[in-house]
Amino acid sequence: MSMSRRARERQESLWIPTTELPVAPGNPFYTKLNELLSEADFDLKVEALCEPFYAAKKGRPSIAPGVYMRMLMVGYFEGLDSERGIAWRCADSLSLKEFLGFRLEEVTPDHSSLSRIRTRLDLETHQAAFDLALAIVAKQGLLTGKAIGVDSSTMEANAALRSIVRRDDGRGYNEFLTDLAQESGIDTPTREDLAKIDKKRPKKGSNAEWQCPTDPEARITRMKDGSTHLAHAVEHAVDMETGAIIGATIQDAVVGDTTTIYGTLARAFEALITVLGDPEVSDTLSREVGKEIVADKGYHSNDTMEAIAEAGCRSYISEPDRGDRRWDGKEEARDATYGNRRRMKRKKGKALMRKRGEFIERSFAHTLESGAMRRAHLRGHENIMKRYHLHTAAFNLGLVMRSIVGAGTPKGLNARAAGLCTEVAASIGEAILLLIEIGTRSAPLRILAPQFRVAPARNRFHPPRVGVTTFSTA
Repeated sequence: MSMSRRARERQESLWIPTTELPVAPGNPFYTKLNELLSEADFDLKVEALCEPFYAAKKGRPSIAPGVYMRMLMVGYFEGLDSERGIAWRCADSLSLKEFLGFRLEEVTPDHSSLSRIRTRLDLETHQAAFDLALAIVAKQGLLTGKAIGVDSSTMEANAALRSIVRRDDGRGYNEFLTDLAQESGIDTPTREDLAKIDKKRPKKGSNAEWQCPTDPEARITRMKDGSTHLAHAVEHAVDMETGAIIGATIQDAVVGDTTTIYGTLARAFEALITVLGDPEVSDTLSREVGKEIVADKGYHSNDTMEAIAEAGCRSYISEPDRGDRRWDGKEEARDATYGNRRRMKRKKGKALMRKRGEFIERSFAHTLESGAMRRAHLRGHENIMKRYHLHTAAFNLGLVMRSIVGAGTPKGLNARAAGLCTEVAASIGEAILLLIEIGTRSAPLRILAPQFRVAPARNRFHPPRVGVTTFSTA
């Protein structure tokens, strides 16, 4: 028998019959998600939103807006951080090709096409797509909107600290340290000399003095893990009953929470108003939409308490220990603060605080950690927010999928299936143990089950050792 040639030495076929092309069985998660989006007419509504950005006859045929938005949602479901990785994954997977509506012989969009479409469509169109996904969540009864929890986290920017420059004269960091060393009498400073000078210098990471030339909106800040990076702030407004994200914003990383909360709540209320405009959804929401605001002590201030009270909402915000306070001329802030303090001491206030740690932190864990957006691969708040709208829309659709198929991502569905197999194997093991226990009353163990040996841990079976045919119950 002669050895076969390598693949690169084979003569490629000029024509391939379609009957010989491989057929993918499809992913049950994406199949059900496509059915969910089709029932909501997601593609038709998205095309109507994007129609002003496309010419009627000029130019080459474009990529359907529904395909573009599905691909960015794949970034959340598959845990892909960059658009380049999303494009590669969609081109490589037969199941994702089917999810996007492409035939096997068709080529899926590359990352440059995604970037082109993202630049063409404005931020409001991406927000409207998020609202369409939120309406799907509301139709499934997974949105109440009565209590809204707000919290923020950090997102590492697509820029390195070594690239920062002075705001006044544009000097780089090493150039600035070299000038300081020469002013102190060191003509040719070494790296060790620069490190000593930098170590003794106070406020060396001040955003008032330094900026990033490639991403001016990035700020030097401390991340959640204690490291220092150029970063942005991500803020979520979450339904405290279901965990659905009602609104999300990208903020300046060094601006306080008491300032950023207004923009995030405004975005959440806009989304709720849009959802309430749908007659099929309005009956599913609470009659007191947005009447309760929940947050941690970082959002507590006189202005925040007063603003929430003036809006007719009830605040449930943890109050930091500020000691004795004087309220001369601040009667409205005093009344709002005392009312918040009373509510926090009640049983409902304590329950909402527990939910805050459960639902809001979970939204960050899914979107930033398992969803792979802890580090941005885009620059500029508006540019990042375009993708993040569809990222959070996928998170909300994952809540619906969890209620339908029991998992919010394809990996979660696979893990659930594996866990089910383990449970079935454990049940079979228990049945075997019961049968053997019953059989020992009338027959020797050597005859009943010579092929099994039970380990000390329950329901863990091992193949027999060589020469051992006894059944051990130890």
